[in-house]
Amino acid sequence: MEDLNQLASAVSSSNGDGPKTSSCPLFSKVVDLVYWKDLKKSGIVFGAGLVLLFSLVFYTVLSLVAYVSLLALAVTISFRIYKNILAAVQKSQDGHPFKEYLEKDIEVSKGRAHHIADTIICYVNKIAAELRRLFLAEDLVDSIKFGILLWLATYIGAWFNGLTLAILAFVAAFTFPKVYETHKEQIDGYVKIAHDKINEFVDLAKSKVPGLKPKEQ
Repeated sequence: MEDLNQLASAVSSSNGDGPKTSSCPLFSKVVDLVYWKDLKKSGIVFGAGLVLLFSLVFYTVLSLVAYVSLLALAVTISFRIYKNILAAVQKSQDGHPFKEYLEKDIEVSKGRAHHIADTIICYVNKIAAELRRLFLAEDLVDSIKFGILLWLATYIGAWFNGLTLAILAFVAAFTFPKVYETHKEQIDGYVKIAHDKINEFVDLAKSKVPGLKPKEQ
């Protein structure tokens, strides 16, 4: 199993058509989150993500957005009224409680927009290139493995709905990397055994199936 940190370094140092200075920089930030490098940030993202996903079990996206927006609006209006009453009682000249945020510049600069676009294009290019390689059978063995994964996905899709899979994937993303980092040696041992067995099966298939048998030099 390849360590995610190594993969992040490889992505950052790759010379694709994406941004040359920091190719796909978002990946390293995601790695820091799932490896819990900053407990506070990872905890906030993990907790907020779970609340959002479980909320979608009971509400539609539109209803959830409406309820959250109503809650936020109720909080800001109540706080504004409270501050106005407090200022009237204390006869103070306190201004708008959200003045600092109202005056804050929230426009997305062209540089930031280009950075976001470059990051998205970077991932799209890499995914498109990999899918083209698999669907057009550049490597027949890899394409067959991909086909088996798609076949398994049909059964998984029949057992779980999309939202349940999203919740499981989200929880796994925040648990498996850390577990792997903690028990790397033991897991690598089992993975190596499984990898060797798969290679034996692939070599056997190559020797039996004419289209997979390597050409003799």
